[in-house]
Amino acid sequence: MLLLGADEAGKGPVIGSMFVAGLVVEEDRLFDLAGWGVRDSKLLSAAKREILARKISTIAADQYILEVGPQVIDELRTVMTMNEIMVRSFSQVISKLHADRAMLDAADVDAKRFAERVRSASKTEMVVRAEHKADQHHTVVSAASILAKVSRDASMRELERAMNCKIGSGYPHDQITLDFLSRWVSENHDLPNCARHSWATAQRIKASFI
Repeated sequence: MLLLGADEAGKGPVIGSMFVAGLVVEEDRLFDLAGWGVRDSKLLSAAKREILARKISTIAADQYILEVGPQVIDELRTVMTMNEIMVRSFSQVISKLHADRAMLDAADVDAKRFAERVRSASKTEMVVRAEHKADQHHTVVSAASILAKVSRDASMRELERAMNCKIGSGYPHDQITLDFLSRWVSENHDLPNCARHSWATAQRIKASFI
């Protein structure tokens, strides 16, 4: 039986893209994932995640990682809610993959509703379920969370190299991120393209300098 797991990384940051990863594996490959120590990406070091991501890709029957850039998120938020953006993003990933069953990390307070909306939007015939904290309870979702997180981290480091400065994690609680935004706005009188301009944190920092 083919199992599909999907999870996101970067839903909440004020800087950078969001990534949604979908992974398909044969059911008996769950033993390999467990043996390697695959678990929720948030419980692993960056170095461990990178090692596991390479291993996961070697046994994947299929995989697909969607990047949703900050400007796309800002544009979509003018016509839909963040929950709707999550449904749209997950459904795009699901529609690229084929399996017998899919398990999603729920990106809505109502997990059952989220699963149904994703299934409907993706037009898949797969059995689709969603759970809160699925990345902690289902190994295939844990593996997908690792792929999403590694993609997100690589994207942030690439952004730092391109801009030749420290940006930090991109999350609103990160002082390095906040300092970067404040410095950029004070020097350029606007937010950088890598920021999600519709985020309250970004708007607050911009307003404090303009």
